[in-house]
Amino acid sequence: MNPTVHRPHTSFEQTLLSARRTMLLSEILKLAMDSFRASKTRFALTALGMVIGTASVILVVTIGMTGRQYVLQLIQKFGTNSVEVEYVGGGATNAERVRYSDYLTREDEKAVDAQLPGVMYSSPVMDMHDRISFGSGVVKDTLVLGVSPEYLLIHNLIVTAGRFFDDTDDATHQKCAVVSELFARERYGNADASIGRTFEISGIPFTVIGVFKMSVNDFGQSEIADQTILIPYSVVRYFTGTERVNQIYFSMRNMDEVPDAAKEIVRIIQARHRGNSVYKAQTLKELLDVANQSALALTAVLVLVAAVTLAVGGVGIMNIMLANVRSRIREIGIRKALGATNREIKLQFLAEALIISFTGGVVGTLVGMAVPLSIRFFTDYDLPISPWSVIIALTAAVAVGVIFGTVPATRAAQMDPVDALKYE
Repeated sequence: MNPTVHRPHTSFEQTLLSARRTMLLSEILKLAMDSFRASKTRFALTALGMVIGTASVILVVTIGMTGRQYVLQLIQKFGTNSVEVEYVGGGATNAERVRYSDYLTREDEKAVDAQLPGVMYSSPVMDMHDRISFGSGVVKDTLVLGVSPEYLLIHNLIVTAGRFFDDTDDATHQKCAVVSELFARERYGNADASIGRTFEISGIPFTVIGVFKMSVNDFGQSEIADQTILIPYSVVRYFTGTERVNQIYFSMRNMDEVPDAAKEIVRIIQARHRGNSVYKAQTLKELLDVANQSALALTAVLVLVAAVTLAVGGVGIMNIMLANVRSRIREIGIRKALGATNREIKLQFLAEALIISFTGGVVGTLVGMAVPLSIRFFTDYDLPISPWSVIIALTAAVAVGVIFGTVPATRAAQMDPVDALKYE
C-alpha cells in the first residue's frame, strides 16, 4: 500500500482556503447577529450591565481627576511656588549674637533677588505682638507682621476692602495697616467700616487702608493668625530696633524650579554668613506631591470599585450565554452534523459574547463621556476628561466578553452531536 503523498497546495487552492476562512468568519458573525435579532430584548438587557459598568469606569475616573484637580488647586493657593527661608541656629557666640550677625536680613533677600533669576517676588517677614484695644476695656494680644507689598502676591491674599500698601507706602514709612477680616469685624463691626479708621500700636497711631483674608484655609501652614495686622517692613523696624527678619519668602516663576531654587537660596545666604550658621528652606512641593499621590490612589480604588460593576455585567453575560446554549442544543447538533468543527462552534458563541460586551462598552463609553462633556458645554466647570479612561473601559469590556464568554462557548463546542440531535 503506497503511502499518501502530500503535495503542496496550488495558488488556486490557497485562494480557496483563504476564501473559506474569510467566509467562516463572516458566517460566524452573521449567525451571531441573527441570534441577536431573534432575541433583541435579551440582548439589550444583557448589554445594559456592560453599559452601566463602562460608564461607571469613565465617570469614576472623571470624578477622581476632578477631585484631584480641586485639591491641587487649593494647595497651590497656599503658594506652592514659594520658598520660605529661616535661620535655625549656629554661627555666632552668645556675645556676638547680640548683633544678630547670623540672622536673616533684608540684604540677604536682595542678594538672592540679584543672583537667582527665577525669583518673581520676595518679602521679608518680621513679627511682633502688641496689646490692641478693642473698646469697652477689651484688650487683645494681636500679631503684627512687617512685610513688603509683594507679600500679597506670594500668599495669594484677597483684599476684601480698601487696598494693600504699595512700594510708595513702604519707601515713605507710612503708618498704614492692612488688617484681617476678624480684626475688622471685632473692632469696627465690618470690613467697610474699618477703612480710614485708626488704632495704636505701641502708642503710635496707624490708619487702616485695607482688609484682607486668606484665599484658602492654610490649616496653620503660614504665620498669619485669625487676628493679624500687616504693616510695611520699613515701619516695623522702628519697633524692633534691629535689621533682622524672621523669615524671607521667595516666589519662583515655575513650580518645577522650587526644589533647586531652595538649595540655591540656602547656598547664597550661607555664603553671606558664618560657615557654621544653619538656614532651612521650606516648600510646599512635598505637600503637593503627597496630595497628588493620595488623589491618584483614591482614583485607583474608585476604578476598582467600578470594575466590580463590569464583573457583575460579565456574570450576566455568562448566565445569558449558558441559557442561550441550552436553548440551541438542537441547532448545535445540526451544525455539527453538517460539518461544523468544535472550533467554529466555540468561535460562534464567543463572538456573540464579545459583540454583547463590546456594544455595551461602546454605548457605556458614549454615556460616560456625555456627562462631563455636557457639564463643560453648559456650565463654566472645566471637568478633566482622560482618554485613558476610555481606552481602559473599552479594553475591560472586551476582556470581560472573552473571559465570561469562554465557559459557555466551550460547553457548546464540547457537546456530542448525536446527543444534541436527540435533545428535546
